[in-house]
Amino acid sequence: MEIPAIVTARLVLRSFVPEDLAPFAALNADPRVMEHFPSTLTRTQSDALAGRIVQKWSDHGHGLWAVARLDDDAFIGFVGLAVPNFDACFLPRIEVGWRLAAAHWGQGFAPEAATAALHWGFTHLQPPGDEFVSFTSAGNTKSRRVMEKLGMTHDPADDFDHPAHPGWDGRRHVLYRLARHRWAALAAERAGRGASGRR
Repeated sequence: MEIPAIVTARLVLRSFVPEDLAPFAALNADPRVMEHFPSTLTRTQSDALAGRIVQKWSDHGHGLWAVARLDDDAFIGFVGLAVPNFDACFLPRIEVGWRLAAAHWGQGFAPEAATAALHWGFTHLQPPGDEFVSFTSAGNTKSRRVMEKLGMTHDPADDFDHPAHPGWDGRRHVLYRLARHRWAALAAERAGRGASGRR
């Protein structure tokens, strides 16, 4: 299927293109980016992941977008909506996730892109449970801050051990949720602040 493009204030969410593969591989080979994953990826593994990302759009009608800067179309990572490929007590759900190159951390790109992905998801999909979730290793404070900026909520009772990686130090994961009614209230609040600023 054709992957829809989304433009935000500073970013474009679009399909992967061949020119993205080299910077994507560099990102996936960076120990800083992959600190809270079981391992870094080789170029072959990274290219295969990009291929699966594109295929998921045809499989599910949603997926992950490549994220590029609007000013120069420089690839900085991915964001989007994914179906978890493991079993856990909170499933079935659709996850909102992101992975950005370290050079682009701390500039608000992750919440900007993820907000756009969630808006698309709530507008075009009927997610299971009428909510989206996000999860990460318990010690991944950077991603947890993004989840909190998105307005997602965390209940420690939802935390779980990732079943795909037994013995991994980062196996304990936290789960965050964003229900449609909360997303709508937050969107209305943002719109109200924007209208106030235009007066």
